[in-house]
Amino acid sequence: MPAVIGAALVAGFYLLVGGRAYCGWVCPVNVVTDAAFWLREKLGLTRDRKLDKRTRIYILIGTLIASVLTGTIAWEFVNPVSMLQRAFITGIGVGWVVILLVFFLDLFVSRRAWCSHLCPVGAFYGVIGRASLVRVSARHREACTDCGACFNICPEPHVIVPALKGKDSPLILHGDCQNCGGCIDSCPVDVFAMTTRLRP
Repeated sequence: MPAVIGAALVAGFYLLVGGRAYCGWVCPVNVVTDAAFWLREKLGLTRDRKLDKRTRIYILIGTLIASVLTGTIAWEFVNPVSMLQRAFITGIGVGWVVILLVFFLDLFVSRRAWCSHLCPVGAFYGVIGRASLVRVSARHREACTDCGACFNICPEPHVIVPALKGKDSPLILHGDCQNCGGCIDSCPVDVFAMTTRLRP
């Protein structure tokens, strides 16, 4: 029962602040993927292999089925977040190998490959994020100068287009949005603002 209550509290919190806010603000693997992204920029590596975003959903479903069948939290055996924490604590283990694989995947295969296309934890929080209360809004989208700063900084730039260029709600409602605020900070004409569904 305590585990169920704990899970409900965590889910409720991210339902409020935005599911993938976990990815943008909490996940320690960001240190690895951000380092890979920084090095990509420095080395001028621009080619990205197209990966199917549905893959992380399939991995999520597979780990949930494995958990039901084995009575364990199956994902934790291969979760880079847990492996990174264990690697820092123990200093040894296969965790470092997995973390290096994530780094090289993001460096040589595709920008944000792990977080955007493979991580089932991100997929889970993305599902929660579709209904979250706290949102980023392109409330001053008429002032947009098409400079592209928001797209360059955003780890999931596809989430911006409907809010910025659409004719409906200016809210970024896609579950992939990390509510990181990068678009807010990077926009030179203050198009974006943090708000809620109640005040678009």
